Amino acid sequence: MKQGGLIIAGLVLMFALCALPLAAQSRSVNYETYIVDDFDSPDESEWTWVAAGSKFKTEGFPRLKYFDGMPNALRVMQSSSEGGYKILGLEVKFDRKGDNWVDIVPVRKDSGDEVVPYEIPFKGRITRLDLWVWGANYSYALEILVRDCNGRVHTIPMGLVNHEGWKNMSVNIPTNIQQVSPYLSGIQQMSFVAFRLRTLPTERVDNFYIFFDQFKALTDTFMPSYDGFELVGTSFAE
Repeated sequence: MKQGGLIIAGLVLMFALCALPLAAQSRSVNYETYIVDDFDSPDESEWTWVAAGSKFKTEGFPRLKYFDGMPNALRVMQSSSEGGYKILGLEVKFDRKGDNWVDIVPVRKDSGDEVVPYEIPFKGRITRLDLWVWGANYSYALEILVRDCNGRVHTIPMGLVNHEGWKNMSVNIPTNIQQVSPYLSGIQQMSFVAFRLRTLPTERVDNFYIFFDQFKALTDTFMPSYDGFELVGTSFAE
């Protein structure tokens, strides 16, 4: 009787081991990296950037401006010798130390004099985000704000920018952030809301500037195929 139980247990284990590869194969993925914004062509982009600071920002700040240049680690990989590469720079000052912050927000270009925030839709299911950041050794925290498919905004910490010069900073997207609605009529992507820089309470706040380049995303762009896929997103308006 005991021997028969061992045989059955062995068969169950063998079946489970054989089924694992099949289960893994059923979850297809198609990973690719794409540039969300390289800041090189501000006139051709669908959006532009503005900065807004918290209560104790110094009058006249924050300031955003494009500059010519790029990190040397990126320059050696460029095939074009024509140049024209740009970076986005931010300068901000506050009147007192504390929990100060500044947001760098994409806004619509076609809104005239009115500033209308534009949330950049991500492609596919995002696994990781990375950004080139020029730091000046200040202990400020960099965060990314994203909106999930249910409309909730999440703050994802990228870490401190207390380094000197250019550094590639990256962060994995937490699995608890729901990027795709289970309903075909629901929102099918996460969107980018803003970059946020937050001062540490003990850090100086009177002379800070920082630069950004090549905001990229690692994404799974696999799209399931089924009969009637083309009907997703159908509009019933005239």
